[in-house]
Amino acid sequence: MNIAVQPVVMAGGSGTRLWPLSRAGYPKQFLVLAGNTSLFQQAAARLQALGRGTVKAAPPLVVGNEEHRFLILDQLRELGAEPAAVLLEPAGRNTAPALTLAALQALEGGADPVLVVTPADQTLADEAAFGTAMAAAIEVAAQGSIVILGITPDRPETGYGYIRTERSSGARVVAQFVEKPDAETAARYLAEGGYFWNAGMFVLKASVWMAALERWRPDIAAASRAAWAARSTDQRFVRPGKAEFAAVPAESVDYAVMERCPGSGQDIRMIELDAGWNDLGAWEAVWQVAAKDTDGNAAVGDAIVHDSRGTLVHATSRLVGVVGLDDVVVVETPDAVLVADRARSQEVKQIVNRLGSARRGEHTLHRKVHRPWGWYDSVDAGPRHQVKRIMVKPGASLSLQMHHHRAEHWIVVSGTAEVTVGDKVILLTENQSTYIPLGETHRLRNPGKLPLELIEVQSGSYLGEDDIVRFEDTYGRTAG
Repeated sequence: MNIAVQPVVMAGGSGTRLWPLSRAGYPKQFLVLAGNTSLFQQAAARLQALGRGTVKAAPPLVVGNEEHRFLILDQLRELGAEPAAVLLEPAGRNTAPALTLAALQALEGGADPVLVVTPADQTLADEAAFGTAMAAAIEVAAQGSIVILGITPDRPETGYGYIRTERSSGARVVAQFVEKPDAETAARYLAEGGYFWNAGMFVLKASVWMAALERWRPDIAAASRAAWAARSTDQRFVRPGKAEFAAVPAESVDYAVMERCPGSGQDIRMIELDAGWNDLGAWEAVWQVAAKDTDGNAAVGDAIVHDSRGTLVHATSRLVGVVGLDDVVVVETPDAVLVADRARSQEVKQIVNRLGSARRGEHTLHRKVHRPWGWYDSVDAGPRHQVKRIMVKPGASLSLQMHHHRAEHWIVVSGTAEVTVGDKVILLTENQSTYIPLGETHRLRNPGKLPLELIEVQSGSYLGEDDIVRFEDTYGRTAG
């Protein structure tokens, strides 16, 4: 008998503790931090491989942020993967509402598959071990149990929640969920055995999740159903009602349901996962999985490290030299540099909080900003000018737009540009340029088969990205 499985990738989250590489507009799950693909791509590929034996796995459902929708599609396209759907949260409401959206989608048409739910921001060293553990979890979940994957601990970690289990035939019985312990308690857990790290991976039937949620958090269930009933669909994108979703209480899967299950009559089991798991939750974790020299130093990018030990250097745009630093993290990006005690890398989120309070752009975006049509890199700026390097994907087009406060000069570096200015359409090739007067309707399109690159020089009294009036847009945007 085949078991219908619906993989679910939870791709929300902002990854604040990996600033300045991770930003709200391009968070850690879309970054390449280990291996050659992003963490999101690794999660999707891992779930794609589940469909074997008696398991019939559907294409993955992805739950993510509205602002990241084209990042999700682009990265799946690089894998050659098509999602079953991309469920877009108009606002962050933590993982319980996100999982509920996935369950409601999976239950459409009368189906009731086993949901295999994994975060999009983790890495595993042993993919085969993951597949074996998931196959066992799916078999148990198909019988109506809730199954959670527990990570075999290899150190007294204080940054993770723990699962206390009891030995039983087959999957372990979950006896208790334990909050992040202090160092002494974590050491005791490791010595006693029977404790595992909670990795946030869940396997359960869609109907089992909805029944458990309605039992313990009927408010979340009812509000999520209302948002689902008000949904709209645009090709692969499914958008719950914006106002209705804003009314959904924010809560995690653990607090809403999982921690209430032990002793309640709801069967909840745990399958061990010993696969070199890491959630890359902070720079300390990135250092742990990185290749190191004989002094324990890890370097990414153009870095020279001298007389240092246990130090992580991550350079993205220029040479970084480090001398005489022990157990330190140095992360360089074009617009921000982080230097931190490696053991205190969890506190990076305090920097991010201060940036947010000050409304600084480094909180949200990189200097290089990705858009559905390509990207732009702000290479220089002054009181009345800004210079950008722009790349437009083959066949892609920016919106038909105008600006109230700035004029623009475009110089083609490579590729072919189709430029609409007012009622005229012209073609520009390498080394050719044009001028867009203030207040003139215009559009940029790449009609070719190669990427279009150009330099844009803006001049005017106000150069903010919100000075865009859109008349037509391929990507459904109205501002920004």
